[in-house]
Amino acid sequence: MYRMTWWFVLSVSLFFTSNTVFAQGTGSSATATCKFDSMKQLAVRYQKVKVGTKKYLLGKEIPYGKVWAPGGKPMTMFTNTALAVGDQTVPVAAYTVFVIPEEDKWTLVISKSTDTGGKYNKQQDLMRVPMEVGELPSAEPEFSVYFAHAGEDQCNMRLDLQNVRAWTTFKRKQ
Repeated sequence: MYRMTWWFVLSVSLFFTSNTVFAQGTGSSATATCKFDSMKQLAVRYQKVKVGTKKYLLGKEIPYGKVWAPGGKPMTMFTNTALAVGDQTVPVAAYTVFVIPEEDKWTLVISKSTDTGGKYNKQQDLMRVPMEVGELPSAEPEFSVYFAHAGEDQCNMRLDLQNVRAWTTFKRKQ
């Protein structure tokens, strides 16, 4: 019995280790968190996709005007507090998130779906949020997401891809 348990644990460990090594080759995942206070937060999990700094991808491999999921997997968003984005409300829940990059603007798509398989379904859209876009002083070698506090109970969600930064503000609803 002990020997069978040991082999089972070893087999499961090898399975997860091999999947982890494979996943790192295609991009590892990361989490960006905005803490409004010690109990209320917004978190986004995403694929850290290496894009390099030499070859310009936007408008080519990442087409303008089409829904994009970094690394082929939608970002996942979890909030345990109600949020406002512009004049829209994001209730407490888990969501998948996509982006639609364009040359002069981006759109953040928050989906009610929690399917992380990579398939986008427009009927599941909770909302589409316009994002501001700016140019970074130097190109970033991988797609990244992070939050910056923009005031009391406010966080800017920032998406960096090569020399582009897109952002929008999430506000905690009281």
